[in-house]
Amino acid sequence: MSIATMQILAVKRLLATPIDKLSPSSVRFWFSLSLAFSVIYSLLALQQGFRGEYLVDSDARQHVFWMERFLDPALFPNDLITNYHQSIAPAGYAMLYRVIAAVGIHPLVWNKLLPTILGLITTGYCFGTCLQLLPVPLAGFTASLLLNQTLWTNYTLVSGTPRSFVYPIFLAFLYYLLRRSLLPCLGAIALLGLFYPQYVFISAGILILQLWRWQGRPLTLSLNRQHYWFSLAGLGVAFLVMLPYALQSNEFGPAIAAAEARTLPEFWPEGRTPFFDHNPWEFWLFGKRSSLFGGVSVVPLMWTGLLLPLLLSQPSRFPLTQQVSRRVAILPQIALAACAMFFIAHACLFKLHLPIRYTTHSLRIVLALATGIALIVMLDVLIKWGTGTENWEDKTRGKGRYWENSPNNLIPYSPFPQKPLAVGVTALLVALLILYPCFVVFPLTRYKQGEFPALYEFLAQQPKDSVIASLDEEANNLPTFAKRSVLVSEMYAIPYHVGYYRQIRQRTVDLIRAQYSPDLAAVTAFVQTYQVDFWLLHRAAFTRDYIAGSHWLMQFPAAGEAIAKLERGKIPALLGIQDRCNIFEVDSLVLLQAQCIANTNVFPKTR
Repeated sequence: MSIATMQILAVKRLLATPIDKLSPSSVRFWFSLSLAFSVIYSLLALQQGFRGEYLVDSDARQHVFWMERFLDPALFPNDLITNYHQSIAPAGYAMLYRVIAAVGIHPLVWNKLLPTILGLITTGYCFGTCLQLLPVPLAGFTASLLLNQTLWTNYTLVSGTPRSFVYPIFLAFLYYLLRRSLLPCLGAIALLGLFYPQYVFISAGILILQLWRWQGRPLTLSLNRQHYWFSLAGLGVAFLVMLPYALQSNEFGPAIAAAEARTLPEFWPEGRTPFFDHNPWEFWLFGKRSSLFGGVSVVPLMWTGLLLPLLLSQPSRFPLTQQVSRRVAILPQIALAACAMFFIAHACLFKLHLPIRYTTHSLRIVLALATGIALIVMLDVLIKWGTGTENWEDKTRGKGRYWENSPNNLIPYSPFPQKPLAVGVTALLVALLILYPCFVVFPLTRYKQGEFPALYEFLAQQPKDSVIASLDEEANNLPTFAKRSVLVSEMYAIPYHVGYYRQIRQRTVDLIRAQYSPDLAAVTAFVQTYQVDFWLLHRAAFTRDYIAGSHWLMQFPAAGEAIAKLERGKIPALLGIQDRCNIFEVDSLVLLQAQCIANTNVFPKTR
C-alpha cells in the first residue's frame, strides 16, 4: 500500500468514524481548532480597533454613545437623540453594558472586546449543533469555520450591537432544542427576548414546526407528549418575554405606517434608509432592507449547503448520509420560520421592524450547518472513489478486483488514475476552506477614525448641556468623541418612529433654512428656539456642490430652496458673520459661538 493511499484512507476513517467511536482527544482537537480560528479572526479585528485614539465602530455611534451616561449621568441632559436611542436599546443589551461600566470598563472599549467573546460562544454552539446533526467532528469544524468567516466578512459580529448577539444565543437555542435540554433551551429563548427580540418569533415558529412529522406521507402531528410539553413551555417563555414589548408605551412611537413611509424620500433609493423600490426584483429579492436574500452575504463555499437535500436523497451513493440524524429537519424548519416571519413583517410594516432581519441571520446559520454536513459527505465519497474501494483490506487479501457503486453496478478496481485527482480536489477544498480570508478584505470592519481630535477636546471642555447645530457629516461623531449633544445629524435621523422622526425632520428643515437664510434675524430666532450653543460649519458649506453632494440633505425640499438662493446670489447671513463669531477652527471646519450670532458680543477666537 502506498503512502498516499494510506493517507487517503486515514482521512476516510476520520470522516466516517462517528463521535462515539472517536477518542475524546480527537473531538477536543477539532473543537479547539475551531476556537483557535475564531480567536485568530477576532485578534485581527482587535488590531484594527485599537490602532489609535478616537476610533469607533460605525454602528456603535448609534448604539453605544449614549452609554456614557453610565459613567456620567449629567451628560446629554434632556437630549432628544440620546433619550430615543436609550429607549430602543434591548433591556439585556443595556444591562450588560451598565454592569461592565460599573466594573470600570469603558463602553466603547467593551464594544471592541465583546465580538471576541461572542465569536467564541458562537463557534462553540455551532460546533455542538452540527455534531447533533452529523456526529463527525470535522463537520462541526467546517461549519463553525465557514460561519466565522462569514461573520467576520460582514459587519454583524464586529459591531458589538444587539444583532451581534443573535448568533451565539440562537445557536444555543438550537443546540439545547436538539438535545431536548428544557431549562437551557428556555433560558436561550429568554435571552433572545432580552437582546434581540425579533428572533423570539423565529424560535416560537420552530417550536411549533417541531410538532409536525413528515415520514413519506402527509404531515401529521407528533404522538409524543413530551414534544408538546417542551414546545408549550418554550412558547410560554416566548410569550412572557415578549409581553413587556407589547404592553410598553414608547414616547417616541408609534412605528411609522407603510403608507406614510411611501410618501417620504427617506425610504426610497438614495434616501437615508432605502426600503421601497419600484423594481419588484430589487424590492423582494435583493434590496438592502426589504428583500428575502439581500442581506444573506456568505462565504461562496457556503452555497454548497444547498446540495444537502439532494445528497440526503441518495444514501446509496453517499453512505455517510446514513449517519445524519433525522433531527436535520430543523434546518428547513428554521428557513420556513424565517420566511414566514419575513412575510408577516411585510404585512405589518414596520411594527416588527425590517423584514430582512428575519432571514439574514437565520439563513446564514442554516447554510453554515448544511455546508458543514454536505462537504464532509461529498468528501467521503471522493476519498472512496480515489482509493477505488470501500475496504482496502479486502483488496489486499485478494477478495476481488471490483467494488460496488450500487447493488447491480460493479466498477473495475483501478485506484491509480483516481488517486491524484482525489488528492488534488481534496487539497483544493482544504485550501478554499482555510485560505479564503487571504483573498478578500478580512476581517471587514467599519471603524471610523475621528479626524479632528482638537475639536473634540475643545467641545468636551464646554458645559455638558451644550448643543451643537451642524449639517456637516462630522456631526455624526460629536456625541461619541466630544460627548456633547448635536441638534441633528444624518446618522441619528432614523425615520422608523413617528414621534421621534417628526421632531428630527422639523429640526433639519429649520436648520437648513437658517443656515442658508440671508436674514440674520431668522438665524437668531433659530438659535433662540433650539437653544443652540455652537454652530459647526464646513468651509465649503455655502456652495451649491456641498448641498447637492449630500443625499441626506437633498431629501428635504429646503435643500433645493437653499441651492436656488445661492444661485440667485443671495448671501447667507452666517457667511457674513463667520469670521466675527469664529471661536474655534481646525482644517476645513469652523465653530461659531451661537451667542455671538444672537447678539453683538464678540468672543475671542481660539485657534
